[in-house]
Amino acid sequence: MRQAPFGENYQPTAVDRFGIWLSSRRVRALIGDGRGKRIGDFGCGFHAAMARPFLAACQGLVLVDLKISPEMKEHAKVTAIEGPLPGSLDGLADASLDAVICNSVLEHLWQPQEMLAACRRLLKPDGLLLVNVPTWLGKRFLEFSAFRLGLSPAAEMDDHKAYYDPKDLWPMLVLAGFRPSRIRCFRHKFGLNTFAVCRADAAGAAPPP
Repeated sequence: MRQAPFGENYQPTAVDRFGIWLSSRRVRALIGDGRGKRIGDFGCGFHAAMARPFLAACQGLVLVDLKISPEMKEHAKVTAIEGPLPGSLDGLADASLDAVICNSVLEHLWQPQEMLAACRRLLKPDGLLLVNVPTWLGKRFLEFSAFRLGLSPAAEMDDHKAYYDPKDLWPMLVLAGFRPSRIRCFRHKFGLNTFAVCRADAAGAAPPP
């Protein structure tokens, strides 16, 4: 089990920052400014860089990682939970979040299916889950960048358990409880990542068969 969150003892390189920017841009396009929303960022990293832009307008942030910066933990809008995933989500109430971000997390977990199921449980009706994971093509790029060029953190790549093309991730999202009609699963970041946009059933919808 890893001992530290992303960013605690590591200064991101230009390659890291560009990748984070691409993911953040897509997340903000889908969530907007988060006005009035309660948003979860699971595996948020020490500095919770992706969630920070929502602080001004959101109703609240739920941040979960092994360790979170004191600055974020002390913010009035933040509920910070420190511990491993997915178990650290067990104490959160069902249907309590409008949106959940799971960015570059599943590939680090031994229980990715349980993680997706927990995210689905926590979404309000019509709530939004955003998942970003590296593809098998991305594996080659990430390992070359980390192990040969030193432009990505080698410890992060050594912690990877799996990689996910859309055909790998899509059935996991269905098994987690999302209807196929409410899933968009596609490649992004030049094919190096898979991104999924999933909506929970709307209020009053019949449960999946």
